Amino acid sequence: MNESGHELSMQPDKKPAIPRSDDEKQKIKNRLRRIEGQIRGLEKMVDEDRYCVDILIQISAVQAALKKVGFALLERHTKMCVSHSIQSGNGEEMIEELMKVIQHYAKS
Repeated sequence: MNESGHELSMQPDKKPAIPRSDDEKQKIKNRLRRIEGQIRGLEKMVDEDRYCVDILIQISAVQAALKKVGFALLERHTKMCVSHSIQSGNGEEMIEELMKVIQHYAKS
């Protein structure tokens, strides 16, 4: 729970206000596949008993890559979903949710 007592939770039935284009989906999937490859590389490093610092450097690279994907999604969410809700006169709830997401994301 955050400071306001509200928990941020998954909403599997909710869809973006404006669906992602095939190109957007492909870009996200490509980034995630690269990250997946980095994770496999980390597993291999552990199997090979590589130096701790080398593994930690790679973990940091994976975290940075995930954060970059997350910021891209956050930017799109703000520009598309939140903006659409504001224009439709339903912005308060979306802005509140956006603030929770930003707070949650900033902690990671």
